[in-house]
This record gives sequence, C-alpha cells and structure tokens, in this order.
Amino acid sequence: MRTTAESVSNRIETVDPIELSLVVPLFNEEESVGPLIDRITAAMVSYGPRWELILVDDGSTDATIVNARSAVNRPGLDLKVVALQRNFGQTAAMQAGITQAQGRLIATLDGDLQNDPKDIPGMVAELERRELDLLVGWRKNRKDGLVLRKIPSFIANRLIGRITGVRLHDYGCSLKIYRSSIIKQVKLMGEMHRFIPAWVAGVVPSSRIGEMPVTHHARQHGVSKYGISRTFRVILDLLSVMFFMRFKARPGHFFGSLGLGLGAISAIILAYLFVDKFIMGNDIGTRPLFMIGVMLFLSAVQMITTGILAEMIARTYYREDTELSYIVREVYEGDAAHP
Repeated sequence: MRTTAESVSNRIETVDPIELSLVVPLFNEEESVGPLIDRITAAMVSYGPRWELILVDDGSTDATIVNARSAVNRPGLDLKVVALQRNFGQTAAMQAGITQAQGRLIATLDGDLQNDPKDIPGMVAELERRELDLLVGWRKNRKDGLVLRKIPSFIANRLIGRITGVRLHDYGCSLKIYRSSIIKQVKLMGEMHRFIPAWVAGVVPSSRIGEMPVTHHARQHGVSKYGISRTFRVILDLLSVMFFMRFKARPGHFFGSLGLGLGAISAIILAYLFVDKFIMGNDIGTRPLFMIGVMLFLSAVQMITTGILAEMIARTYYREDTELSYIVREVYEGDAAHP
C-alpha cells in the first residue's frame, strides 16, 4: 500500500499558533521561581488558546536558573528558559524575553510573586474588548512601604504623566499586556522599562493605551532590588525620555533652539556694547557684560555645531541600529539547550 503525500499531510498533527507569551525577568529569585510557575500554571488553566511561558534569568548568582530549568519538561507546560550571560538589568532581560516570544499577545510580570497571574486572562479580555495595544496594571491597593515605595511612586507617576502626556496611575507595575506587533517596534535599553507606556505612545496614539486595577501582594521571599535611590535615577531617566520623545529624530532642533536663543541674547548684549563704545565713547574692555556677551556667542556656536553633529549621529543610528543590549548564554526549551 503506497502512502500518498495527501495521506501523510492528513496525519500531520496541526499545532495551534501561540496566542499569548508570558515573559518574566528573574534575578536572584531562587525561592520564588517554583511557586511562580505553579501560580502561572494554575491561573492559565481557564485560558483556552495556546500560551507559552518565557523565564529570563538575568545573570542570577543563586539557584534561580537551576530551579527554572527543573520545570522545562513539565507536562502541559510550554516553558522556555533564557539564560543571559551576566546581569544586564531588568530592561535588557525583558527585551530578551520579548524577542523570544512567539505569541500574538505578550504579557510581562515580575518574578517576585507580587504580581498575581490570575489577573492575566482578565487583562487579555479587557485589552481585546477595548481594542488597545497596551494595557497596564494598576496596583490600586499596593502592598509596599509608604515612605520608600508608595510616596516616591506617586510623585514619579504624576511627573511622568505630566511630561509624557500619557496619564496613568501606575507606571511602575510590571504586569502589562501588549500586542506583539507593537511592542516589538520599541527597542528597550538602559532602564526604559519604567517608561514603556511613554515609548509605546511614540508608536501608537495614547488613546490605545489603557490601565486596569490588578491585585498586588507583599513580597514573600528574597529582598527588593529597589530602594529610595531609584527616585533619583527615575528623574534622570525622565529627562532622557522627554528628550528622546520630542527630539530623537531631530536632535538638531533641540540644540539649535538653545544655540539660537543664546545667540540672540549675545547679539543684544554686543549690540548694546557696540553703541556704548563707538557712539557713547565709553570703555567696555573690562566690563563683565562684555565677557558675558562673548561667552554667550561662543556657547551659541557650540550648541549649533553640536546640533549638526547630533543630526549626523541620529541618521547613523537609524541606519545601523542593530546592536542588542544583552547577550544570551543558552536557551533551554524542552529537552534541548542551545546558544
């Protein structure tokens, strides 16, 4: 009996495409990774479409990667463990997971058990119902310290919303649902994970970004990776975000505007001194105003030339921006590990 190509194709098992990818960055969470996998598995039982879980070990120095790998071959769990070569930071780990994700939708959450995976199916439904490209979790009843976490977070959220124009109650919540086609247009680097809604707003209208109250738990294992010093880093990062959102494609306008402003002030000062010297006959050689006018003129020239150089660098950046912000050591998937 001959086997035709049609009969062979009929026997090929059809595999549904992955609808949702869950991306979880991990750093020194050896006690949390096991319960985290259990909670995610239990929470996704009622979710009908096919989904996958991607754990990204960000160069942990404890048994995080060992505990994560122990669940790779668990029945009924589509798990992929991405091991980074060293600690690159949460943003780079998140980018590595997003790059590996195959789902039409992508969910991100922390690995410290403070985000509740039970919120994910409801958030997916809400994102689809409201036709959003990004749905951000809002830790309305946050289980964190008041002085070190809640108050700085409240101030930061208000400041970020005012500067970026994307008004959200909780920028810092890692529990978010994205459309894969949108978030993969955003290259994450530095510590940009705090401002993901602002970066996404550079790709889609802010009306396609929403938020939804989610459950928040107190940390059960390990120690927090954040302290009060994060507030100062957020302020510096926010200045960078403001610059990139407004002038990333045209940095010459930023530096050029400063240069023209300084040049205008310098021109007024020097014109006044010209009149004072050659018409009024006064000596201006030792006057501080003369030095100020000269310094402003030199600063204006420097700002304008910096703007021209920034424009040239920006064009090179857009043409050759292929460098990754992380290095993957190995990827563990099923029974195999590959670089």
